[in-house]
Amino acid sequence: MKILVIEARFYEHISDMLLEGALDALAAHEDAEIFQVIVPGALEIPHVISFAEAAGAGYDAYVALGCVIRGETTHYDYVCQESARAIMDLAVDKQLAIGNGIITVENEDQAIARADKSKKDKGGFAARAAMTMVEIRNELAESDDT
Repeated sequence: MKILVIEARFYEHISDMLLEGALDALAAHEDAEIFQVIVPGALEIPHVISFAEAAGAGYDAYVALGCVIRGETTHYDYVCQESARAIMDLAVDKQLAIGNGIITVENEDQAIARADKSKKDKGGFAARAAMTMVEIRNELAESDDT
């Protein structure tokens, strides 16, 4: 299984925790070949998925990791909505297996609680979700062949 992990590094300490959880979850699958790309922020994640697909890179799954913390302006709302919408559009329109590990929170304490692999482990959850979607897609394709 060829997997691309796209990591937004805007909040580096949060990204480190999300990545640790994701890589641990992916390492549990011996057949996972992991590639990583770093982007500046959450809005750039869907671009990388789109670039990889256009290039025919042949990834079986994508894991999107990032953190958006509410600030003083409405920018938070746009980043949350548009990154989620673009990821969902890619997943549905192109039948891609994408684990969305972009956490959207009110403050840093919430981010740490969600990113820390000893707590909510959203990075690990996103990686497991991506692998599960690959398995489901493969099962459905196999059942269609019979």
